[in-house]
Amino acid sequence: MKAEAWLFGVTTAFVAVVAPAYWFLAEDPTGTSALVMTALLTAMITLYLGFHASKMDPRPEDRKEGEIAEGAGELGFFPPYSWWPLWCALALGVIVYGTALAAWWLVIIGFTLGAVVLCGFVFEYYRGEHAH
Repeated sequence: MKAEAWLFGVTTAFVAVVAPAYWFLAEDPTGTSALVMTALLTAMITLYLGFHASKMDPRPEDRKEGEIAEGAGELGFFPPYSWWPLWCALALGVIVYGTALAAWWLVIIGFTLGAVVLCGFVFEYYRGEHAH
């Protein structure tokens, strides 16, 4: 994870230099605050990755003498395709649309559909083709 920590560290340094320059050149409080928050968030990720990189054994890509073949093997579990995120997004769309129109009956329908769809999404791997 040292490579990732360095990547985020360089991004943090860049944004930390750009934020004051942007303030002096543009005097825009909105853009400056967005740049400052970006610098703080990338610094937080840098600290997290750096902390965990110091606690774990180096991966092949973290060592100078690491070989490509050392990284071979199973990488983890990757879920197959799923239609549930689409239905979750549509239920959320109904809720937002109902809120924008102040049609509370539509919001209630959206929450009801959202509860059913969320249960289907959560329990996707307990039934059907991809059951474990």
